[in-house]
Amino acid sequence: MYEPTHLRTFLAVAQTLSFTQAARRLGLRQSTVSQHVRRLEEGAGRRLFVRDTHRVALTEDGEAMLGFARTILAAHERATAYFTGTRLRGRLRFGASEDFVLTRLPEILEAFRRDHPEVDLELTVELSGILHRQLESGRHDLVLAKRRADDTHGELVWRDSLEWIGAPGLRVASDRPVPLILFPAPAITRARALAVLEMQGRAWRIACTSGSLSGLVAAARAGLGVMAHTRGLIPPGLEAVGARSGLPDLGEVDFVLLHGRRRAAAREAADALAGAILAGADRLHRGG
Repeated sequence: MYEPTHLRTFLAVAQTLSFTQAARRLGLRQSTVSQHVRRLEEGAGRRLFVRDTHRVALTEDGEAMLGFARTILAAHERATAYFTGTRLRGRLRFGASEDFVLTRLPEILEAFRRDHPEVDLELTVELSGILHRQLESGRHDLVLAKRRADDTHGELVWRDSLEWIGAPGLRVASDRPVPLILFPAPAITRARALAVLEMQGRAWRIACTSGSLSGLVAAARAGLGVMAHTRGLIPPGLEAVGARSGLPDLGEVDFVLLHGRRRAAAREAADALAGAILAGADRLHRGG
């Protein structure tokens, strides 16, 4: 009833909320993606997506299917590895954006380590802009980070909106500079925040700078100012404040997987971890 191929297609659509993007990720035609989803819906006897010409959204049954799909695919992959005798080995250098420290990424990495105990995983947590530079210099085999505005490289994990967030009840006076809480350069959210304020002609000042997400969150909770942050990753104790403060739209941001120069010893391990991240991508920004 639940073909692994159809489940993988379902996850790709659920994570990107786009049949077109899912087709690109999977290397399929869009008609094939639609067919896989339709067959899965027929097998389940439930509608999993609500879709029109502008929008794709999960139904309540689609949300429930996310957990089942992950579980079924994980079991399928473990069984395949067991009976084929496939055991990955070597050192894998993985870089992850600071954004994921407070999400379910540790659980995905733990499951990867459990399934591939002979892979030595070397983890670097950094700003997306720094990770891009390190990848280009050959320091990583795989990176999970925001995509730079002028870039088209990488395998899309998901796309989300950026929001201005701050402490509940925070007000930003229209006649005073916007107090900003920022990562240092070359952070992608920093560049976006400054660019849209400059385009609006809105004055700003830097109230806090920190290379740590926990530091920025603490400053925001203390009411020091506003920060640009992914809508699906808003930390507890903070909320969107842009609409009530008249702040400009920050647009969307893509989170992507990028492979480094393919060292033969790390190629299969990097592909396996990329697959695990893609399979669990909805957990990274849904927190479930």
